[in-house]
Amino acid sequence: MAKISARTATWAKWAVVPAALLVSGVAVSQASYSAFSAKVESSTSNWTAGTVALDGGSTSGAGANASTAMFTATNLKPGSTGAKCITVTSSGTLASTVKLYGTTPNTTKALSSNIDLVITEGTGADSACTDFAVLTPAAPTYTGTLAAFGTDKTGFATGWGSWAPTGTATQTRTYKIAYTVKSDAPNGTQGGTASMGFTWEAQNS
Repeated sequence: MAKISARTATWAKWAVVPAALLVSGVAVSQASYSAFSAKVESSTSNWTAGTVALDGGSTSGAGANASTAMFTATNLKPGSTGAKCITVTSSGTLASTVKLYGTTPNTTKALSSNIDLVITEGTGADSACTDFAVLTPAAPTYTGTLAAFGTDKTGFATGWGSWAPTGTATQTRTYKIAYTVKSDAPNGTQGGTASMGFTWEAQNS
């Protein structure tokens, strides 16, 4: 699966490693013109930071990578709907928490305020969500407008999601993102536009 980028990329913070090392040694010496001496030295100590890594799957049946826009919808009208699924893989060695948030939201004629989003965590490999299944037990579902997601979910600290990979094995989770244009969208939204990137970010626990 391709690396998430263009608003679906993920990043990691390094784990904090110990800053001090206690080394004990032995030295024997004698103050004379000739002296015997002996010392013990520890072997070189090494540290390797753990990793937090995410990889994003295909977002189209043609196998496009995650840099491809999840949605490219035109000629929308009240009641228009659609859904896409993306599978995210955690391959890091540290326990982490994964959050989803929006980046660079833009809209004209208030279209984003008239598009409802439903985001669900589950399983499945098909980007068209034909094999999507909710988790058991079910994880919380996000419901709100595209505008609200872009305003409220702006970074890891305010991001949405419940996934917490353990870091002990490669793990995957599929996110279903569904949209619906409000049935009562006002006439003034005609010709309006809306755009936003979706970003998954993992930070070590």
